[in-house]
Amino acid sequence: MKTIKDISIADKRVLIRVDFNVPLNARGNITDDTRILSALPTLRYALEQNSKLIIASHLGRPKGQVDPKFSLMPVARRLGELLGKTVKMAPDSIGPKVQDLVASLEQGGILLLENLRFYAQEQQNDDDFAKELAGLCDVYINDAFAVSHRVNASVVAVVHHAPVSAAGLLLQKELDYFKLAMDQPKRPLVAIVGGAKVSSKLAALQNMLQKVDKLIIGGAMANTFLRSKGYDLGKSRVEEDLVEVAGSILKTAADQGVQVYLPVDAVAAAEFDADAKNSIFTLSEIPSDWMVLDIGPETSSIYSKALNNAGTIVWNGPMGVFEMEAFSRGTFSLAKSVAGSDALTIIGGGDTDAAVHRSGDTDRITYMSTGGGAFLALLEGRKLPGAAALDGAEYGQVGTTLKSER
Repeated sequence: MKTIKDISIADKRVLIRVDFNVPLNARGNITDDTRILSALPTLRYALEQNSKLIIASHLGRPKGQVDPKFSLMPVARRLGELLGKTVKMAPDSIGPKVQDLVASLEQGGILLLENLRFYAQEQQNDDDFAKELAGLCDVYINDAFAVSHRVNASVVAVVHHAPVSAAGLLLQKELDYFKLAMDQPKRPLVAIVGGAKVSSKLAALQNMLQKVDKLIIGGAMANTFLRSKGYDLGKSRVEEDLVEVAGSILKTAADQGVQVYLPVDAVAAAEFDADAKNSIFTLSEIPSDWMVLDIGPETSSIYSKALNNAGTIVWNGPMGVFEMEAFSRGTFSLAKSVAGSDALTIIGGGDTDAAVHRSGDTDRITYMSTGGGAFLALLEGRKLPGAAALDGAEYGQVGTTLKSER
């Protein structure tokens, strides 16, 4: 798969699909510009080539309707500050007015299109909508890893109409790191999987059993696995319909020699509330009217030791309700253990990313993925439609060997 550096973009109109789906506060101000920062290498490279830069993104869920609170105007302002250049804000993402703005764009100029999701056709992968987007450019670049698992017009259909298409530097980097971690890992390869539900991670767990040496499970999803082993966890969240499946996963892991780590103690509370009365219990001591909301200190110690000799660590999903201080210690403790490892460490998923940022350990992680759903899709062994489209095939996957930046 070609990247932006493999094709000629000098002095050309370059449409770059990015993911600027950034969080905004009630006043419409950006509270975290990480996703904008992640796209800067590709944007700066295009500007160095004196390209006419046309940037496309979505923001939030306007449900195919124009909604001013989801305008990309705050992004245009912040991007201009980061690049030190004026970023023109288009009133739309397609149409005559946008075409006129592109026609008048000077070499090295930047135009940010308005929210793609103001059109329902974007998420419908509508061919006509994609054709209009492609008509704005000489070259199309996909640098939006976080949405490349979605079959959207600006991600997939646009490739069929753009004169030339390639990957951006961020998309390439994401795929290369994932390949390095899962297909060419330094062993032992340890996967850490947490979060609320087994159902959302089931396919990932089943796929990773074919690749990993150790599997650490935490979060509310661990309760379902513990129930399969006979534990009564009070009012804790358990997916009863998946208890048998969880048991079969543990059996498969044992048959394949994969060591699985589950909690041995927990922080439980009487209510799902930040100020609820809470205490540490062994699994057999949890009161019948209490619920597990975090892993306990003994579990944290066991998980930390399991990482001691790791060559590669891939982490998706927190260990507890880290947003509440009383139930954050398990996740933050694990973050420090992962950050302190000599292994190649890759973290993906919005909640995990937020937790590691809050723990203050991001600088010691090898790579923080910008994608949640896309990262999970790769963990499941699925191909990303956005990358497949660039490869010119219905399905495909890319990646080149990349050395660790640790």
